[in-house]
Parts: sequence; structure tokens; C-alpha cells
Amino acid sequence: MRYSTEHKQETRARIVRTASRHFRRRGGKGVGIAELMSKLDLTHGGFYKHFNSKDELLTEAIARAFDETESRFTEAVSKARPGTELKTLIENYLSLEHCANVGDGCPMAALASEIRRFPRTVRTEIDRAIKLRVKRTARFLPGATEKERERNCMALLSGMIGTINVARSLVDPESRKALLEASKDFYIKSFCN
Repeated sequence: MRYSTEHKQETRARIVRTASRHFRRRGGKGVGIAELMSKLDLTHGGFYKHFNSKDELLTEAIARAFDETESRFTEAVSKARPGTELKTLIENYLSLEHCANVGDGCPMAALASEIRRFPRTVRTEIDRAIKLRVKRTARFLPGATEKERERNCMALLSGMIGTINVARSLVDPESRKALLEASKDFYIKSFCN
């Protein structure tokens, strides 16, 4: 049976969207193609009509994850009062909701420990996405020059990603909440005043 180009594009987008959440929840190695396709009521063999390899899917899924995360945080920042954009970003990123929602959250926080093992094409996409996020976010950070603001932004984003990773590893919900609150306070005082 032949499908229209539009149908193929929609199917590919569904695969990428689902894979994006699965990779964030289970890691790059934790998602089998057969299982993924089965969840979508598609055949394992049908995967190769859309992608040449799992790495190609991983690259697109991570790009989508960065786009989704960027959109969510951009929306929150756009609703912030002028002058409170960075504070709003910090509060949203270090929220209990973001911490609990691995599949829809930041791909860096979800995959940080395994990214170095990803193929170069995937790491290149991640590098591109990080640089873009830093460019967009740096304007809210203190610093005399663009380079200094970007440097400060890298420090802030790295710290928040680490905080989310540690918070997700804590079993006790009160300890998790305390870590997120302490980190929010620290980053707001350090970067927003």
C-alpha cells in the first residue's frame, strides 16, 4: 500500500515525538526500535522507511526535545514582568514539576551522563542546541559584554542541569524539594540581583 508524502511526514513526526520522550525517560540505549514502533502500532521494518539508523532518529529526537523545552521556557519568560525574565526561567527550570517530568523535560538534564557516549552526529546536534540556548538566554544575565553574559549563562545552565540530576536521584521528596528551593535561591541571588 502506498502512502501519501503527507502521511509519511506525519508518521515520521509521530515517531520522532514519541522517541524524544522515550529517550529522555530511558536514555539512548534504553529504547529499542521494535518496542518504539510497537507503541505506535507500526512495524519494526517500517522504521527503515523513515530513518537510516537509530542514531539518525536519536539526533532528530534530541533536536525536538531541545525545541520543545526551549518553547516551554520561552513561553514562561514571555509572560514574566520586565526585569524578572531570568528569575522566571530559574524558577521554572528548578521546579518540582520539571524535576518530576523527565520525558517532557530538558534533554540535557535527562541525558547528561550518557551524552559523551553518543555518536558524533548526535553530540554535534546537542552542541548546536546548547549554543543556541546560551545565545538566547544570555541577554538576561549580568555581564559587561556579550561574551561575559554567555560565560555566566553557561555556568548557570550547567549548575541548574546538575541540580535537576541530583534532585531526581533523591528518594526523599522533602530532600528533593529542599535542594530545588536552595538552588533556586542561590541562583536568583547570584544572577538576578
